[in-house]
Order: sequence, then structure tokens, then C-alpha cells
Amino acid sequence: MTMRYTLLTTSLFALSLSLITGAALAAPGHGGGGNNLTEADVDRTISLEAGDMWFDPEELELAAGEVVKFEITNTGNLEHEFVIGSKEAQEEHRQMMLNMANGGGHDMSNMSHGGGHDMASMDMTGVTIAPGETGTLLWSVPDNVNELEYACNIPGHYESGMYGNFSL
Repeated sequence: MTMRYTLLTTSLFALSLSLITGAALAAPGHGGGGNNLTEADVDRTISLEAGDMWFDPEELELAAGEVVKFEITNTGNLEHEFVIGSKEAQEEHRQMMLNMANGGGHDMSNMSHGGGHDMASMDMTGVTIAPGETGTLLWSVPDNVNELEYACNIPGHYESGMYGNFSL
């Protein structure tokens, strides 16, 4: 009976975590960048693979001002996100995701309107990719930063190694 209860509790927790995370990722401010770039602006396309708890490649070389189209294929069994930002912004986003997963009551309804988690104000952009799907993100490499990383901040994913660095 105890094992059955533990399994049921774990399953319900995993289900609620995925529902909460899905709601967070679908909320405004966590979309394809909102930067008004088009395919005509793209200088090059970079393909990445997102597996369960890793990205390939783990480091990318980019040039300031370059417009990149990222094509991220999720070959894993879990939903992932591909978010670009500074280490500090990634940490803030990761903490927000963890708070939501723990029932922190974070109001996602106005993320991009100053009342919640606004990725644009943190100079972040990202896309969510379901298992077996490919997500795209158009992004212009800023010329005023020295260090950026890409990461999946769904609880536990970053800590398991799901991040990479940009060489700028």
C-alpha cells in the first residue's frame, strides 16, 4: 500500500509540475522573441538538438549584429525551452519557474506588462519545444554584451546540465 501511495503521489506531482510549467511557457513574454525579425533578416541558421537534459552543441560562436535563426529539435521525451540571456537573467527566470512549480502563485497573466516575469525587460528571449517537435527562434546578437548563455530553465533541467554558452 505504501509503494502504491508513493507512486501515485509522485505521478500526481509530475503531472501538476508539467501542467504548471506548460502554463508558464505558454504565457505572454515567453514566445519567439517578439523582436520583429523576419526570415529576410537572417544571416545564418544554426541547428541544435535538445535531448533530455542536454543541448548539442554546448557552445556556439556568434558575431555581434548577426541575425541568427535557431532551429531546436527536441529529441527527448520531455518538454524543453531554449532561452537566451545573461547568467543573472537565466537565474531569475529559473527561480520564477521553480516558484511556479512549487505553487508559488506567480501571476503569469501580465508577464510582459510589467506586473510579472517580463523576459523582454531582462533582455531574454526563448521558445518552448514539445517532445519530437522543432522550434525556431530568430535572434539578433547584441553588440553590447560579453557573456550570454542558452538554457532550459524548467525545474531540474539546468541543474542537470541543460545549458550552453555563446562565444561572442
